[in-house]
Amino acid sequence: MEIPRWLVLVYRVPSEPASRRVAIWRELKRLGALYLQQCVCILPDLPKIAGELERVGAKIEAMSGEHTVFDVPHLRPEAEIRIVAAFRALRDKEYAEIVEECETKFVKEIDFEHFRQNYTFEEAEEIAQDFDKIRRWYASIRERDWFGADRSGEVEGWLDRCQTLLAGFEEEVYRRTGSEDSLDLTSENGPARLTLRDLKTSGPDLPADSGSPRRALG
Repeated sequence: MEIPRWLVLVYRVPSEPASRRVAIWRELKRLGALYLQQCVCILPDLPKIAGELERVGAKIEAMSGEHTVFDVPHLRPEAEIRIVAAFRALRDKEYAEIVEECETKFVKEIDFEHFRQNYTFEEAEEIAQDFDKIRRWYASIRERDWFGADRSGEVEGWLDRCQTLLAGFEEEVYRRTGSEDSLDLTSENGPARLTLRDLKTSGPDLPADSGSPRRALG
């Protein structure tokens, strides 16, 4: 992706309370900013980024801080090469965290539930929710991966593997409990089947499924 212009933010936030500085740091990291040094970061000049940077600047001022945004028309070629490489390395580090999440937590979680033979609808739903979190995490990184970091493809491969494992687990849950947890209903069109999933997602007259606590994903 060719970036014709850049934005450089220089800011100062009162040292106390420290939570204010951390809050600004987290906001800028979420945007995908690359820190050149403490309280100095660079971002590509894109419409969405410029708007978000204005919002962060307003928050800095509300904290009795100061900020200045510099419009940089272009960087020297050697500097731009280093900056782009640093952005890619930053995104690759984030992608590596997703790979670790898939490899050391998600896959092992499914293996463990197979080992326990814990083939319940509730467990399948919780694992599916974990997978949705990982996919949303990946989507957020992709959105700020402006220069095509190398490990994006590796993450997609792991997501495909996790999706396959999840589908296999859900099929086993259905095979083991589907017939036991379904009810025969008679209608004018003949017999019908109501599954456990239908019961848990039907109208308000049915009791709500309170679910169970789940570990937080990184």
